[in-house]
Amino acid sequence: MNFELSEEQQMLRKTVRDFVDHEIMPHIGEWDAKSHFDTDTLKKISKLGLMGVCIPSKYGGSGMDYNSLAIVCEELERGDTAFRTAVSVHTGLNSMTLLQWGNEDQKAKYLVPQAKGEKVGAFGLTEPGAGSDVASLQSTAKRDGDDYILNGQKTWISLCDTADHFLVFAYTDKEKSHHGISCFIVERTMQGFSSKATKGKLGIRAGNTGELFFDDVRVPKENLLGKEGDGFKIAMAALDNGRFTVAAGACGQIMACLEASVDYCHERKTFGKEIGKHQLVKQMIANMEAGLQMSRLLVWKAGELKNKGKRNTRETSLAKWQACDFANKAADDAVQIHGAYGYSNEYPVERYLRNSKAPVIYEGTREIHTIMQADYVLGYRKDKSLDQMLPEWPFED
Repeated sequence: MNFELSEEQQMLRKTVRDFVDHEIMPHIGEWDAKSHFDTDTLKKISKLGLMGVCIPSKYGGSGMDYNSLAIVCEELERGDTAFRTAVSVHTGLNSMTLLQWGNEDQKAKYLVPQAKGEKVGAFGLTEPGAGSDVASLQSTAKRDGDDYILNGQKTWISLCDTADHFLVFAYTDKEKSHHGISCFIVERTMQGFSSKATKGKLGIRAGNTGELFFDDVRVPKENLLGKEGDGFKIAMAALDNGRFTVAAGACGQIMACLEASVDYCHERKTFGKEIGKHQLVKQMIANMEAGLQMSRLLVWKAGELKNKGKRNTRETSLAKWQACDFANKAADDAVQIHGAYGYSNEYPVERYLRNSKAPVIYEGTREIHTIMQADYVLGYRKDKSLDQMLPEWPFED
């Protein structure tokens, strides 16, 4: 076991941190207040090569390992959850899924421009009546000659108005339950596709989230990812990658809470001394640090399994559950440390608290992950081998 970052990973962390400090931190308060997703910043993230950091160079990516993606997500979320979410969805849920399940023609057409940052990818699974219960989705795709006719609706889709390509899940055979779900690559320009942003969110207001609508969208059969009926296992494998990035981002949120709280502990004085001298404040600071270090180790363990080409559903679930819970608690404590000022947007911690709630819900609620972990321990749940796995790192040329 080696817990030291490579020189390349250290340089990557510094690059992303500097970018966050100069390009996100000065503006994020305004963007959050105006519910504005800054697409120019996303383009700058793309130019840095961060949208394809763990995609092999032969497909247009940077060719770094999967824990390098974790570093990117951690540092971006230190700035704001909105930009980590963009990378999570584009890279974790979409591009890594294409890398794992796509054929060479699909990779050439969709993965390469996404890894280069020329196109943006997103993921369409959740529906108004289907979240954790994926088998309840209502979208359908019926074969018609060389095409599929896609109808349905998706909700809570990140990058809904921004992405060029979407991985969309729909029933091709409703009678087979989740074995009848298939996955399709859908382009925004396809006739019958539309999207609409959701307003009034509690948190991640600087992000683009909303609904997708499919009205007799004609999708070529070449855009079927995998085979008919593979959709459920493709979705679950994709969530392993998405959850990994969410867990890594949660580490960044804890880090942001710590930085803000430590600064305030030295700035604010009560009863003749810095508030950091008070024991119960120290307890909150200590809990943040413990949460950060434990979460990061869980994330890196999952990332190392990915590097070795091994199934990591159990480890990624644990990392996502624990890191997001730690981040939610860290944000709550950060507001408490700031007192009345924590209730105001004069300081960033109120935004951290609002942003920290969504990750304990999406990509598997904390309750779902609790059940999963118990089932693993009790022997009720065992992961089967997949037809296709992510490529091991280092990647072959």
